[in-house]
Amino acid sequence: MAKSEATTIEAGGRELRVSNPDRVIFPATDRTTEVTKLQVVEYYLAVGPGIMRALSERPTTLERWPKGVHEGIVLSTREKGGGDAFFQKRIPRGAPDYVETAQIKFPSGRSADEVCPTEVAVVGWAAQMGTITFHPWPVRRVDVDHPDELRLDLDPQPGTDFDDAVRVAGEARALLSDLGYTGFPKTSGGRGVHIYVRIEPRWTFTDVRHAAIAFGRELERRLPGEVTTKWWKEERGERVFIDYNQNARDRTIASAYSIRPRPGAPVSAPLDWDELPAVSPEDFTVATMPARFAQAGDRHEQIDDIAHSLQPLLDMYARDETEGFTDMPYPPDYPKMPGEPKRVQPSRARNDEPG
Repeated sequence: MAKSEATTIEAGGRELRVSNPDRVIFPATDRTTEVTKLQVVEYYLAVGPGIMRALSERPTTLERWPKGVHEGIVLSTREKGGGDAFFQKRIPRGAPDYVETAQIKFPSGRSADEVCPTEVAVVGWAAQMGTITFHPWPVRRVDVDHPDELRLDLDPQPGTDFDDAVRVAGEARALLSDLGYTGFPKTSGGRGVHIYVRIEPRWTFTDVRHAAIAFGRELERRLPGEVTTKWWKEERGERVFIDYNQNARDRTIASAYSIRPRPGAPVSAPLDWDELPAVSPEDFTVATMPARFAQAGDRHEQIDDIAHSLQPLLDMYARDETEGFTDMPYPPDYPKMPGEPKRVQPSRARNDEPG
């Protein structure tokens, strides 16, 4: 098929050239029509104030699917490269001069200049470059070493589903209230639920990660048998995993309003707490979200109104330490971290035991 002519659209007062606008990025499903490259760009511009609230001034990794989300397309990962889709952690060559950057440092000590959106045209440009999902760091570029956001990732394990994550989110809401925190939930775009809490940028990544561990452990106590903080998958069981490592340096979560690379073009949808039990992840797509946004606005509009102290959760973490709870494992690609327990998968530890 011949390539379609490029088109130019308006993006926040700038002219944005979209090449191959008719390229199919998401094929049609039995529930949804196909989504083209131009429709992806137009979607992000339609939810512009919302996506900018999620990305503004944040170093952001771009998840790029330039050939579209089709059967057989492989996403490169830390463990295995060479895929057709990939994570872009450095600003691409040839970026327009209005695309600004922020320098971030990886756990290895290496650094990179990452895209740092400052206006909606940057989001449109990234979408034109094949970006499907935006992965912002929980920091602003004015201070990239002190997060301003605690991220609680409720991840249903095999045998559990979105309804289980919603039930756990209800208890998380109660715990947040007990702590005096305001949390902002959203769908993950899959089966999970994410909750964001704005915090004062006074603590390190390690502190924020410890706070997430403390939060997860308290949920385990409140919902025994339903929640787990176990890092190794073989130990989690049919429970909702609180992925505390999403708060470690160089770990990110798909932003609010980000499209997810799954059939039907679902998006990560900001929600009010009261509507969370009444929705399904499939309700929110590239096709449906613009109308919702135009009618209801951004459910996270007030997220920047207050920043909380992390100290109550750090006090809980310190209490757990006195009761014998140690730090938890980091992801396997991390260097050995201070205070981290031995990073050995339980089954391998058993296999290494003398016979």
